[in-house]
Amino acid sequence: MSKPVLFDFFATWCGPCKLQTPILEELAKKMGDSVEIRKIDVDQHMDLAEKYGIRVVPTLVIEKDGKVVKSMEGVTDISTLENLLKPVVD
Repeated sequence: MSKPVLFDFFATWCGPCKLQTPILEELAKKMGDSVEIRKIDVDQHMDLAEKYGIRVVPTLVIEKDGKVVKSMEGVTDISTLENLLKPVVD
């Protein structure tokens, strides 16, 4: 089993995306290498945004073993993210 991946679909011009970044940085400190966090700029990676059906930024997508576990639009707080990630961490 692989570790879960948290995709942060964002845009540099997006105000709420700037609020999400420090939350993800704190999450990375708390969860260490048990989860991989990847930031995806939708303006530079429209193919990935289309693949995941991204319509709003920020959107966070949790994927485990190549399957989407959860997708959340808008700014998501750290406790929600921890509660969603803990069950899928090996």
